[in-house]
Amino acid sequence: MRKFKNLVLIGTSHISQQSVDEVINSIEVIRPAVVAIELDRNRFLSLTNKEKRKLKFSDIKKTGVKGYLFALIGAYIQKKMGRLVNVEPGAEMLAAIHSAKKHKLRLALVDQPIEITMKRLSQELTWKERFRFIGDIFRGLFFRKRELKRYGLEDFDLTQVPEEKLIQKMINEVKERYPSLYKVLIEERNQVIAKNLAVLLRHDPEQQVIAVVGAGHEADLLNLIKKDLKESTPPISAEQNI
Repeated sequence: MRKFKNLVLIGTSHISQQSVDEVINSIEVIRPAVVAIELDRNRFLSLTNKEKRKLKFSDIKKTGVKGYLFALIGAYIQKKMGRLVNVEPGAEMLAAIHSAKKHKLRLALVDQPIEITMKRLSQELTWKERFRFIGDIFRGLFFRKRELKRYGLEDFDLTQVPEEKLIQKMINEVKERYPSLYKVLIEERNQVIAKNLAVLLRHDPEQQVIAVVGAGHEADLLNLIKKDLKESTPPISAEQNI
């Protein structure tokens, strides 16, 4: 958790019960005016809909082939990891939504539309990164223990939010091995989320805001928000209220 002025940033793991508990407790204690979450409208609707929307082949038109395949693989991996710890992917975001509604708090969606992110991924992802990604999945499936040891993750606990040092190590690894992935999924989205959070803070400097974001975004977001507040730049993608 990080704090800046009236903003509280909660860095979470999307399949961690620890994150669910932290989100619920923080909203209960702080009772902010706004709960901002790392979702766009489509992902919000998918998460809150009892009949979960699955990726369709027709989505390729919006996301591009590479973006579609990456989303498909990513959803499968996250769902499988969630089953290991008995926590549904995105449970902490759902907890934030329910808590906001329970206390009648304003809910803001501050992430970039998923279609834009996946389309950008289709445009940027190189053949080298694609082959490397396939190789990494293969090694992870058949040489799991060796790969975990290689990255210093042999004692990694899926039920807990990773320590900041480990998070930074993992981000640096992604940045080195998958620069396009890092650019699109982390760097570009951080800019959008930061600008939208800065808009919330500028709109009413006295209101308390809790932002629930993936732990990998937390550190850079704080720096970007401070910069945006100084520059007073308009949002890239206007935050959406629910």
